[in-house]
Amino acid sequence: MSMDQLIKKIVQTQNPTVAGLDPKLDFIPNYIKDAFLNEFDNPLEGASMAILEFNKGLIDALCDIVPAIKPQCAYYEMYGYYGVKALYETMEYAKQKGMYVITDGKRNDIGTTMEAYAIGHLGKTDVDGEKVEAFMGDCLTVNGYLGTDGIAPLLKVCNVYDKGIFVLVKTSNPSSGELQDRLIDGKPVYEIMGEMCESWGKDAMGEYGYSAVGAVVGATYPEQLKELRKKMPHTFFLVPGYGAQGGGAKDVSYAFDENGLGAIVNSSRGIMCAYQKEGCDETEYAQAARREAIRMKEDILGCINTIQLATK
Repeated sequence: MSMDQLIKKIVQTQNPTVAGLDPKLDFIPNYIKDAFLNEFDNPLEGASMAILEFNKGLIDALCDIVPAIKPQCAYYEMYGYYGVKALYETMEYAKQKGMYVITDGKRNDIGTTMEAYAIGHLGKTDVDGEKVEAFMGDCLTVNGYLGTDGIAPLLKVCNVYDKGIFVLVKTSNPSSGELQDRLIDGKPVYEIMGEMCESWGKDAMGEYGYSAVGAVVGATYPEQLKELRKKMPHTFFLVPGYGAQGGGAKDVSYAFDENGLGAIVNSSRGIMCAYQKEGCDETEYAQAARREAIRMKEDILGCINTIQLATK
């Protein structure tokens, strides 16, 4: 099961973190950006190639210490065809380096449209009888607020191709409470969505007690994170909000179970832009990212102590 693969990589690296690859041009060192923008007549192609080169350097520096990457589709789609190609090649390169890939697309639709999203990002596309993998993600972030109609097509594809999903439950953005904290029959909406995740995942349980249906729960709301961990014992958490958004190691520690499992914590700008924060030479951007990834790992491990496998 896909989530089992992620858990094994977390235990192997003793690192419950994921590097978010959300590259703006401002994040990319000038020596990379200028070289590719000058090489290509089409600025969209030059920018996309610069992003790919930047990503490869990060992956090379992180692949032995960080179990996963999480590319956010929007940062690639904004460059059109060339950007989507850079996304594909980023995912392909990470997989070649043994990393787990979480595609951050937050897709949301119903019926055959959602099935198409599921097949494109997690399954294989049927081209005149030949099935071909369009993208290489192991997991896809999705918006579950259309209800079961938007999740059922994904579950079918996940079961066939051994993939997983992370459903938005309690997000890290400041205005999330406008909807997610509203009460229905005395329960906040996010809690109801969490219950639905547990229900959706009950027929897709893995070896270590977690299902193929994960949940996005932000570090910026630690009390809700603690509450949801207790109420969602079979749901693996993807935790944004650490670092740049204000969440700390103590905050994210509530996402983990007694074995130090149950969650993976994202850092995007903190890792990608570590060289800017350090003030080191831009040619050392990858080494600075590695140093920040190690610091983040040690920061979190300081609050959860140990990571070990446990059977359900």
